[in-house]
Amino acid sequence: MKLKDIARVIRSKNAGPFVLTLDILMPSIEAFNTVKASGALNVDLISRLYHVPREKIRIIHYVPGLAIKITMPRRVPSGDVADTDVYGAQQHIPLMGIEVS
Repeated sequence: MKLKDIARVIRSKNAGPFVLTLDILMPSIEAFNTVKASGALNVDLISRLYHVPREKIRIIHYVPGLAIKITMPRRVPSGDVADTDVYGAQQHIPLMGIEVS
């Protein structure tokens, strides 16, 4: 099953001009535990998908909010002349197709 079929919300946004955050919100504790236990969302995968060094990625499992938060540096600062997504709002798309088993 794909992450987009399990999660209630998958989104991205800036956490300042130099940091991107990815949020995955689950509809239930069962869904949260399934995704967490699968190991599908891991540092190696995020590093490959977003071309960010492993040591710069942080994955936080927040049980009370049924949420998984991933933070990493932006490749280009928000508002830079080379920036194509000033708000970081379109960066969650690679997460949607992740297979969770």
